[in-house]
Amino acid sequence: MLVDLLSELPYSVSVAFNGMQGYQLALAQQPDLILLDVRMPGMDGYAACRLLKANPATQDIPIIFLSGNDNSEERILGLSLGGVDFVGKPFSPGELAARIQVHLNLAMRARQQLVPRADSAIADTIVAVTDPEVVIVNATKRLISNNLAAPPSLTEIANKVGTYREKLSQLFRAHTGMTVFAYIRAARIECGMNLLRETDIEVQDIALMVGFNNAGNFATAFRESTGLTPSAYRQQQSNAAEALPAETGSHK
Repeated sequence: MLVDLLSELPYSVSVAFNGMQGYQLALAQQPDLILLDVRMPGMDGYAACRLLKANPATQDIPIIFLSGNDNSEERILGLSLGGVDFVGKPFSPGELAARIQVHLNLAMRARQQLVPRADSAIADTIVAVTDPEVVIVNATKRLISNNLAAPPSLTEIANKVGTYREKLSQLFRAHTGMTVFAYIRAARIECGMNLLRETDIEVQDIALMVGFNNAGNFATAFRESTGLTPSAYRQQQSNAAEALPAETGSHK
């Protein structure tokens, strides 16, 4: 039905039958827009979207999700992953056609407003396709960062980026030098450091926000990583900021 609808409009349409095919097709053809079903065999639409957004060659292509499960959780997930729109089934062909045109026009305006860069930089960004292993690792890092408080299991993480547990472990060790769980722990500490430095949130609350059960566990892990307790680190950063010389304006 979608092919019939779009063939009547001034579009060139390509069709894939699962998430991995769609991802590979997007890499090869660089489409102006992607209609992405959520439920597909093998790699689902969410996993395909994670890979598309983790690859510089496809990250700016607008994605419209289609799903028969049109609840708020599904919509929020699709939009948080980078989708520009979410259309529930059954849909009105006229409404879908209008949404497609709106997002094509927005994408065209965004491209026209980009500040021109050096030709070599443009070529590197547009032509070069990132190593597929790096794309999977980057997609995994983004997934972890968005779920630090309660990360999925290793099997779930692998499924959500379109691979399997053993393969993901191998790729992660090869490209980061650490296991997925070691990365999660390091990411939690880094996020905690940022929150201690940039906010006044209580240490107990920061511990929960970054995935520790209590402030004691957070303090132990933090001290092992930085050599300081969270409170001491916050005080150190505060003292360093106060010691910075104030800028003075010149007067004529």
